Amino acid sequence: MSDGRGEDDRAVELTDDFVVLPEQTADDTDHGWGERAGDNDDWLLAERPPHWD
Repeated sequence: MSDGRGEDDRAVELTDDFVVLPEQTADDTDHGWGERAGDNDDWLLAERPPHWD
């Protein structure tokens, strides 16, 4: 039985735990880009340009 209200008039409860999209997708990770696990901080520090010192 319809009460005459349209679809725009229905009540929608919004809560903070409602997730529309994940925070990070699978292809937005190092593994998703095909990179190896582990850090390369030592290599990056060794390859710093001299003008950064």
